[in-house]
Amino acid sequence: MSMQIAMEKKLTDAFAPERLAVVNESHLHAGHHHVESGHHATFDGTGETHFRIRIVSPAFAGMTRIERHRAVNALLADELKAGLHALAIEPAAPGEKTRW
Repeated sequence: MSMQIAMEKKLTDAFAPERLAVVNESHLHAGHHHVESGHHATFDGTGETHFRIRIVSPAFAGMTRIERHRAVNALLADELKAGLHALAIEPAAPGEKTRW
């Protein structure tokens, strides 16, 4: 199972979102160096290392932005340990304005 599909399943199971988009943005980072991750070569943009998560869920109602980010990061801790290098999170509760 790809990392993207695994993340989509975890997010769906945990948050029952009204809207969910897990976008692989790895190709946007081609040419970047990931020295801090132990990668000394230039990143070629392939694979599943950089993602954007856009999620609208009733589970986020009453939570601060930081609490929402912490909830998503905690849920995806295994993926972050397994090579997920960057994660942009855009969480919202139903009725809140989104940029997407």
